[in-house]
Amino acid sequence: MKSKIASIIMTIIIVLIIGVFSLFGMLLWNEIKRMETSVEPENAVTTTFSQADTKVEKEIKTPQIIENPFENMKDGKEQVNEVDYSNIAVDKYFYNQLEEESKTIYKAFESSKENMKTGTYKIELGSSFSDLLSKEDGQELLGKYYQSAIEAYTYDNPDVFYLSPNKMYLNIETTTKGKKVTYGVYINNGNEANYLIDEFSSKEQVNKAIQEIEKERNYILQNKRANTFDNIKMVHDYLVDKIEYDSTISKANIYNIYGAMVNGEAVCEGYARSFKYLMDALNIPCTLVIGKGRNAQGQTENHAWNYVQLGNKWYAVDATWDDPISNTGWVSQSSRARYFLKGSNDMAKDHTPSPQFTEGGKVFSYPPISSSNY
Repeated sequence: MKSKIASIIMTIIIVLIIGVFSLFGMLLWNEIKRMETSVEPENAVTTTFSQADTKVEKEIKTPQIIENPFENMKDGKEQVNEVDYSNIAVDKYFYNQLEEESKTIYKAFESSKENMKTGTYKIELGSSFSDLLSKEDGQELLGKYYQSAIEAYTYDNPDVFYLSPNKMYLNIETTTKGKKVTYGVYINNGNEANYLIDEFSSKEQVNKAIQEIEKERNYILQNKRANTFDNIKMVHDYLVDKIEYDSTISKANIYNIYGAMVNGEAVCEGYARSFKYLMDALNIPCTLVIGKGRNAQGQTENHAWNYVQLGNKWYAVDATWDDPISNTGWVSQSSRARYFLKGSNDMAKDHTPSPQFTEGGKVFSYPPISSSNY
């Protein structure tokens, strides 16, 4: 009898031990899964404009603001470098839609274009935003103006392919002299090695890449045609022939003009940026367009294409989907102009533009395109 009772007790103890270990294992497993699926860092904003026809999404962080206070300065020396960008003339599509504060930042980029190739150049904004920063929500507003400026700048200027906005930081220097507070603002690379994209690390590398791109651009200019239509068609066909659509989404520079025009491999963003870059070289008005596209398999995905002006009307061009081999499947040579100079009636069937480049960012507008094809 005692042996039977002891056996029962031992069984209960074993069951309890197994239960405790099982519970511990379940808790440990849940914690591991929770860590694996943790949310993105605060302030990360997912874009819809980059890596457009892929399942991968880029991130552009709202600008990190670094404060450097200089309290109670007694030597009377002015800490803020005064700058004036009023003499910088800009007339570009997205720039013209910016608020004045964003235009100032955009002009600072434009004025610093050559120096920014180093990736470490300090872009001065001086005391331009002292009045703004004296307000309670001044830093938040400045961050929004900055975000709008860098978005417009990179979309208007595909030739600054070497810049990485995620590595740029806003710095605010606060100088207090008695009751007077002055705010100085500048942009730099913060704790990053530089604010260049990962494929470049020096001005020399950037300049070499630019020379290679300009060689391709000069080929187009040397073959410039007599009328606008022929020039648009020439650039469209050049890109379709030159670029191989990259479906691996893993190669270098596939989102910019260097990967498209020099390496000959790109995704839709590389096609669209290259088309605008060459239209700019030919002085033909053109914009980059981002949004959603419904591909040949009926799937909706992020996508990028262009609007171009011909005569007094605008039309859509999608060089990516006119490529004989792209993410839409095989395209016959005779069908390479399915998305060439199309109007909204046709484009709206599988292209939906988005005027907002980042979630919560500024809502831009695109030129209204012709309802009918050219």
